Amino acid sequence: MKKQWVILMVLATLSLPVQAQYVISSEEELENLKSLPQEKVYLHHTGPIVFTGEYLHYAFYCFNAQNNRASNISFVGYVALVNPQGEYVLEQKVRLQKGKSQGDFFVNTHVPSGNYKLLGYTQWMKNNGMEQVFKDDLVIINPYQIDQSQLLSDDSEEKAIIDKKMSQPMDSSVVQIKLEREIYGTREKVVVNLKNYKAQLGHGNYTLKVQKKTEMLVFPSINAISYANKYFNVNGELDKTVGDSLFLPEQRGELLYGKVTDGQGSPVSDAKMVVSVPGEEFLLKFAITDSHGNFYTYLRKNYKLGRAIVQVAENAQEDVEVSLGTVPNLDASQLTFNQFHIKPKYSEAIEQRSIHNQLENQFYSVKPDSILLGTPIDPFDGGMPETIKLDEFTRFRTFQETLVEVLNYAGYRNSPDGSDYIRIAQDFETYNEKANDFPAIVLFDGVYVPDHEKVKDFDAGQIQSISLVRDQFRMAGRDYQGMMVVKTIDGDFFENYTPVHGINVPIEKPALKKNYYKQRYATEEMGNEKIPDYRRVLLWEPHVEVGESDLQFEFYTSDLTGEFEVVLDGFTTYGKPITVYKTIVVKEASQ
Repeated sequence: MKKQWVILMVLATLSLPVQAQYVISSEEELENLKSLPQEKVYLHHTGPIVFTGEYLHYAFYCFNAQNNRASNISFVGYVALVNPQGEYVLEQKVRLQKGKSQGDFFVNTHVPSGNYKLLGYTQWMKNNGMEQVFKDDLVIINPYQIDQSQLLSDDSEEKAIIDKKMSQPMDSSVVQIKLEREIYGTREKVVVNLKNYKAQLGHGNYTLKVQKKTEMLVFPSINAISYANKYFNVNGELDKTVGDSLFLPEQRGELLYGKVTDGQGSPVSDAKMVVSVPGEEFLLKFAITDSHGNFYTYLRKNYKLGRAIVQVAENAQEDVEVSLGTVPNLDASQLTFNQFHIKPKYSEAIEQRSIHNQLENQFYSVKPDSILLGTPIDPFDGGMPETIKLDEFTRFRTFQETLVEVLNYAGYRNSPDGSDYIRIAQDFETYNEKANDFPAIVLFDGVYVPDHEKVKDFDAGQIQSISLVRDQFRMAGRDYQGMMVVKTIDGDFFENYTPVHGINVPIEKPALKKNYYKQRYATEEMGNEKIPDYRRVLLWEPHVEVGESDLQFEFYTSDLTGEFEVVLDGFTTYGKPITVYKTIVVKEASQ
């Protein structure tokens, strides 16, 4: 027999309200949940001061809170920026691999000057409240706004308070930074060597950063050692009791969930739902609503379009309403913030940094970062589609005519209920299987089309190709004969598709990983000597794997002079925090 694909979404034992919080119903269930270790998160970032027009880069570390090793529990992590009113200014999600990820966000002119908190967490961590969540202070200076009152003060005790906290703990006995010298000229090559002096005890994952020291007095960012001390006693297991609500862990991917109700607002159970994430590399997920009308699925693959079409898989016999759930934020209203204040003596530094940022952004196109595309998605999961490119044939007016005149193995059939459906012929020459009259799965640009009659008259002039897979499928309890994927020339079928029994909504994509641009001034790359270079972050390696061998990195200084900090910050395989600081001085090349 031919391979039969089974596409099912299983979470049958849980009852999930539209807020995605599950209620613990018994002691046995509570014990099972507590057997899953809690997590904790550390963020190394390029703060503590960020200006409008700059990127904040961060490296994301997620740990098993019971053994301090990289967590394999959550598939997704979150980074948020919160203001003193407890409002979320932004939230990003990142895909985790062995507990690690990276990302950045651009601070635009809509973000006012002020003191903020940078948060790092997983959905599973949120069950233990804000105490479990990583928190670090961040200052944003928006020099383009008139009102700077959030950062103005004449607090004379501020310096003494900051000075007391400026001494950052460090450990250089395990892994060390080696530099050729301490003073360099502008646009000069610098070589950094990492040496592991403790063999296996030094193996681990670290962030390597070279960043200009701030000219302003500010509370330093948390490093790996201070983080380990501060979050040493966070809970290692779920802090809940029977009857409490629960944020579900995203172990199998990004959780996507919602609810189906009838015209009277009552839940619709056993409704077969399909979730399409459209595009050339589409995702197709199925689910069945529970007794409360809830459906849920996980998106594990790295989809390209931040949009989901969620609809009833078959023609509904009654009016239904489909809604997508949202996960509530934690209450951040009780957070306390460090207070950074602008002093008159900072005015020149603020002005210069603002000018440098404008010049850097103006020339961004000649030194851009590149997106890491990741592993391509195979929407056919190993199936071998037969693809017909319509430009190689006589063009016909409608989609139905095209199937009749061009395709040998597919066409419309009459249905007993009066609604015609598309049938893909079975491959009896290759496979020994029973004859069936199952409908095909039909997708236009990755959008599942439940009612095949709706696309009968689709303008075939807009179609680029039609691909067929003649395997049998079983999805959400129903059998299908084959899959047909129609690709339009513009690839935008999803933009104007309005499901009769469903929704077409945007969804938040995880932040894409990047390869960050590395400035070079080698002789063979001359021509950029006239382009201004005011980089404050000279080197950013969010995750460096240290093993037995020494590692070497190189970077070039910019046109900025002054003191720059070389930082190695991270954790050994066994969870020991390591933080190492070195300082280099950049002077004008002629000096």
